[in-house]
Amino acid sequence: MIKSAFDTKIRLRGAIRYVYKQSGKAISDYNMLSQGDRVLVAVSGGTDSLSLLKLLQMRQRHVPIDFHLVACFVDTDFLDIDRDLIEDFFRRLDLEYTIKELHFNGSKVNCFWCSWSRRKLLFAAAREHNCNKIALGHNLDDIAETTLMNLCFLGEVSTCLPNLEMFKGKIKIIRPLCYLSKQSILDFSSCFSFPRIRFDCPNSEKGIRKRIKELIQNLEQDYPYVKKNIFRSLKKIRKDYLL
Repeated sequence: MIKSAFDTKIRLRGAIRYVYKQSGKAISDYNMLSQGDRVLVAVSGGTDSLSLLKLLQMRQRHVPIDFHLVACFVDTDFLDIDRDLIEDFFRRLDLEYTIKELHFNGSKVNCFWCSWSRRKLLFAAAREHNCNKIALGHNLDDIAETTLMNLCFLGEVSTCLPNLEMFKGKIKIIRPLCYLSKQSILDFSSCFSFPRIRFDCPNSEKGIRKRIKELIQNLEQDYPYVKKNIFRSLKKIRKDYLL
Protein backbone atom coordinates (compact mmCIF):
# COMPACT_ATOMS: atom_id res chain seq x y z
CA MET A 1 0.00 0.00 0.00
CA ILE A 2 1.35 3.42 -1.03
CA LYS A 3 1.38 5.88 1.85
CA SER A 4 0.80 9.60 1.68
CA ALA A 5 4.06 11.54 1.81
CA PHE A 6 2.41 13.70 4.48
CA ASP A 7 1.50 10.95 6.95
CA THR A 8 2.85 11.60 10.43
CA LYS A 9 2.40 8.02 11.67
CA ILE A 10 4.37 5.59 9.51
CA ARG A 11 4.97 1.94 10.35
CA LEU A 12 8.58 0.91 9.90
CA ARG A 13 8.39 -2.20 7.76
CA GLY A 14 9.89 -3.45 4.50
CA ALA A 15 11.80 -0.90 2.41
CA ILE A 16 10.79 1.93 4.75
CA ARG A 17 12.30 0.17 7.76
CA TYR A 18 15.51 -0.75 5.92
CA VAL A 19 16.17 2.74 4.57
CA TYR A 20 15.22 4.43 7.84
CA LYS A 21 17.53 2.13 9.83
CA GLN A 22 20.47 2.46 7.41
CA SER A 23 20.22 6.24 7.24
CA GLY A 24 19.99 6.30 11.03
CA LYS A 25 23.11 4.13 11.29
CA ALA A 26 25.01 6.51 9.01
CA ILE A 27 23.85 9.50 11.06
CA SER A 28 25.02 7.77 14.25
CA ASP A 29 28.31 6.41 12.85
CA TYR A 30 29.38 9.81 11.55
CA ASN A 31 27.79 11.92 14.29
CA MET A 32 25.77 13.92 11.75
CA LEU A 33 23.08 15.35 14.05
CA SER A 34 23.28 17.00 17.46
CA GLN A 35 20.92 18.75 19.84
CA GLY A 36 19.92 22.18 18.58
CA ASP A 37 21.13 21.73 15.00
CA ARG A 38 19.55 23.76 12.24
CA VAL A 39 19.81 21.71 9.06
CA LEU A 40 19.39 23.10 5.56
CA VAL A 41 18.18 20.24 3.34
CA ALA A 42 19.12 20.67 -0.32
CA VAL A 43 16.12 19.55 -2.40
CA SER A 44 16.59 19.22 -6.16
CA GLY A 45 13.23 17.59 -6.79
CA GLY A 46 14.78 14.20 -7.55
CA THR A 47 14.00 10.97 -5.71
CA ASP A 48 17.07 11.13 -3.46
CA SER A 49 16.45 14.62 -2.10
CA LEU A 50 12.72 14.09 -1.56
CA SER A 51 13.46 10.84 0.29
CA LEU A 52 16.14 12.53 2.38
CA LEU A 53 13.73 15.27 3.42
CA LYS A 54 11.09 12.72 4.41
CA LEU A 55 13.60 10.58 6.33
CA LEU A 56 14.90 13.54 8.33
CA GLN A 57 11.36 14.61 9.18
CA MET A 58 10.58 11.05 10.30
CA ARG A 59 13.72 11.12 12.44
CA GLN A 60 12.59 14.34 14.11
CA ARG A 61 9.55 12.48 15.40
CA HIS A 62 11.34 9.32 16.55
CA VAL A 63 14.62 10.36 18.19
CA PRO A 64 15.22 12.35 21.39
CA ILE A 65 17.25 15.01 19.58
CA ASP A 66 15.75 18.43 18.94
CA PHE A 67 16.85 19.72 15.52
CA HIS A 68 15.22 22.03 13.00
CA LEU A 69 14.85 21.53 9.23
CA VAL A 70 14.86 24.17 6.50
CA ALA A 71 14.23 22.89 2.97
CA CYS A 72 16.05 24.69 0.16
CA PHE A 73 15.33 24.43 -3.57
CA VAL A 74 17.65 26.04 -6.11
CA ASP A 75 15.57 27.10 -9.12
CA THR A 76 17.73 27.38 -12.22
CA ASP A 77 17.07 28.35 -15.82
CA PHE A 78 19.25 25.39 -16.82
CA LEU A 79 16.67 22.79 -15.74
CA ASP A 80 12.93 22.81 -16.32
CA ILE A 81 11.54 21.77 -12.92
CA ASP A 82 8.04 22.49 -11.59
CA ARG A 83 8.78 24.99 -8.82
CA ASP A 84 5.13 25.23 -7.75
CA LEU A 85 4.96 21.48 -7.20
CA ILE A 86 8.04 21.56 -4.97
CA GLU A 87 6.77 24.53 -2.96
CA ASP A 88 3.42 22.77 -2.45
CA PHE A 89 5.32 19.70 -1.20
CA PHE A 90 7.22 21.81 1.35
CA ARG A 91 4.05 23.49 2.57
CA ARG A 92 2.15 20.22 2.96
CA LEU A 93 5.04 18.81 4.99
CA ASP A 94 4.68 21.94 7.16
CA LEU A 95 8.34 22.82 6.75
CA GLU A 96 10.19 26.09 6.74
CA TYR A 97 11.64 26.52 3.27
CA THR A 98 13.50 28.89 0.98
CA ILE A 99 13.87 29.18 -2.79
CA LYS A 100 17.10 30.38 -4.40
CA GLU A 101 17.39 31.31 -8.05
CA LEU A 102 20.35 30.47 -10.26
CA HIS A 103 20.65 31.99 -13.72
CA PHE A 104 23.14 30.88 -16.35
CA ASN A 105 21.53 33.10 -19.01
CA GLY A 106 22.04 30.65 -21.84
CA SER A 107 25.76 30.14 -21.23
CA LYS A 108 27.23 26.67 -21.65
CA VAL A 109 26.99 24.71 -18.40
CA ASN A 110 29.03 21.70 -17.30
CA CYS A 111 28.56 19.54 -14.21
CA PHE A 112 31.38 21.19 -12.25
CA TRP A 113 30.14 24.73 -12.85
CA CYS A 114 26.53 23.83 -12.06
CA SER A 115 27.50 22.00 -8.86
CA TRP A 116 29.83 24.80 -7.70
CA SER A 117 27.19 27.48 -8.35
CA ARG A 118 24.48 25.52 -6.50
CA ARG A 119 26.79 24.87 -3.55
CA LYS A 120 27.56 28.59 -3.30
CA LEU A 121 23.84 29.39 -3.04
CA LEU A 122 23.33 26.66 -0.43
CA PHE A 123 26.07 28.16 1.76
CA ALA A 124 24.42 31.57 1.43
CA ALA A 125 21.01 30.11 2.35
CA ALA A 126 22.52 28.33 5.37
CA ARG A 127 23.95 31.60 6.64
CA GLU A 128 20.67 33.47 6.05
CA HIS A 129 18.65 30.88 7.99
CA ASN A 130 21.25 30.39 10.73
CA CYS A 131 21.83 26.74 9.75
CA ASN A 132 24.98 25.03 10.94
CA LYS A 133 24.56 21.98 8.70
CA ILE A 134 23.66 21.29 5.08
CA ALA A 135 22.19 17.86 4.24
CA LEU A 136 22.82 16.56 0.72
CA GLY A 137 21.17 13.54 -0.91
CA HIS A 138 24.28 11.78 -2.23
CA ASN A 139 23.89 8.00 -1.97
CA LEU A 140 26.29 5.03 -2.06
CA ASP A 141 26.24 4.97 -5.88
CA ASP A 142 27.22 8.65 -6.04
CA ILE A 143 30.09 8.16 -3.60
CA ALA A 144 31.46 5.08 -5.39
CA GLU A 145 31.26 6.84 -8.75
CA THR A 146 32.94 9.99 -7.44
CA THR A 147 35.74 7.94 -5.86
CA LEU A 148 36.56 6.19 -9.14
CA MET A 149 36.22 9.40 -11.15
CA ASN A 150 38.72 11.19 -8.93
CA LEU A 151 41.08 8.22 -8.99
CA CYS A 152 40.98 7.71 -12.75
CA PHE A 153 40.69 11.28 -14.02
CA LEU A 154 42.10 13.53 -11.29
CA GLY A 155 44.81 11.16 -10.07
CA GLU A 156 43.84 11.50 -6.42
CA VAL A 157 42.15 9.44 -3.70
CA SER A 158 39.14 11.49 -2.60
CA THR A 159 35.35 11.31 -2.46
CA CYS A 160 32.13 12.81 -1.04
CA LEU A 161 32.63 12.55 2.73
CA PRO A 162 29.64 11.61 4.93
CA ASN A 163 30.45 14.46 7.33
CA LEU A 164 32.60 17.35 6.12
CA GLU A 165 33.53 20.51 8.02
CA MET A 166 33.61 23.76 6.04
CA PHE A 167 34.69 27.29 6.95
CA LYS A 168 36.63 26.15 10.02
CA GLY A 169 33.67 24.15 11.33
CA LYS A 170 31.06 26.89 11.03
CA ILE A 171 29.09 24.73 8.58
CA LYS A 172 29.10 20.97 8.14
CA ILE A 173 27.95 19.06 5.08
CA ILE A 174 26.24 15.78 5.96
CA ARG A 175 25.15 12.91 3.70
CA PRO A 176 22.73 10.64 5.60
CA LEU A 177 22.10 8.42 2.54
CA CYS A 178 25.75 7.39 2.23
CA TYR A 179 25.07 3.73 3.17
CA LEU A 180 22.15 3.36 0.76
CA SER A 181 22.18 2.30 -2.88
CA LYS A 182 20.12 4.16 -5.44
CA GLN A 183 17.84 1.14 -5.76
CA SER A 184 17.12 1.08 -2.02
CA ILE A 185 16.10 4.73 -2.16
CA LEU A 186 13.86 4.05 -5.16
CA ASP A 187 12.23 1.22 -3.19
CA PHE A 188 11.67 3.61 -0.27
CA SER A 189 10.21 6.37 -2.44
CA SER A 190 7.84 3.91 -4.14
CA CYS A 191 6.15 3.40 -0.75
CA PHE A 192 5.04 7.06 -0.71
CA SER A 193 3.01 9.32 -2.91
CA PHE A 194 5.85 11.73 -3.57
CA PRO A 195 5.09 14.35 -6.22
CA ARG A 196 6.16 13.28 -9.68
CA ILE A 197 8.65 16.01 -10.48
CA ARG A 198 10.22 15.93 -13.92
CA PHE A 199 13.97 16.11 -13.39
CA ASP A 200 15.88 15.72 -16.65
CA CYS A 201 19.43 17.04 -16.71
CA PRO A 202 20.73 17.25 -20.31
CA ASN A 203 24.19 16.21 -19.10
CA SER A 204 23.10 13.14 -17.12
CA GLU A 205 23.39 10.70 -20.03
CA LYS A 206 26.82 11.73 -21.22
CA GLY A 207 30.29 12.37 -19.93
CA ILE A 208 32.68 10.68 -17.52
CA ARG A 209 30.17 9.94 -14.73
CA LYS A 210 27.97 7.98 -17.12
CA ARG A 211 30.92 5.80 -18.17
CA ILE A 212 31.93 5.18 -14.54
CA LYS A 213 28.32 4.34 -13.66
CA GLU A 214 28.18 1.76 -16.47
CA LEU A 215 31.53 0.29 -15.36
CA ILE A 216 30.26 -0.25 -11.80
CA GLN A 217 26.98 -1.69 -13.06
CA ASN A 218 28.85 -4.20 -15.22
CA LEU A 219 31.07 -5.25 -12.31
CA GLU A 220 28.05 -5.63 -10.02
CA GLN A 221 26.60 -8.32 -12.23
CA ASP A 222 29.29 -10.70 -10.95
CA TYR A 223 30.47 -8.88 -7.81
CA PRO A 224 27.44 -7.40 -5.98
CA TYR A 225 29.49 -5.77 -3.21
CA VAL A 226 31.58 -3.55 -5.50
CA LYS A 227 30.04 -0.24 -4.37
CA LYS A 228 30.24 -1.10 -0.68
CA ASN A 229 33.85 -2.21 -1.04
CA ILE A 230 34.81 1.03 -2.77
CA PHE A 231 33.23 2.93 0.13
CA ARG A 232 34.88 0.73 2.77
CA SER A 233 38.30 1.01 1.11
CA LEU A 234 38.45 4.70 1.97
CA LYS A 235 38.51 3.75 5.67
CA LYS A 236 41.05 0.97 5.19
CA ILE A 237 44.00 2.78 3.62
CA ARG A 238 47.20 0.77 4.06
CA LYS A 239 49.78 3.53 4.24
CA ASP A 240 52.69 1.08 4.16
CA TYR A 241 51.71 0.27 0.57
CA LEU A 242 51.44 3.88 -0.63
CA LEU A 243 54.13 6.08 -2.09
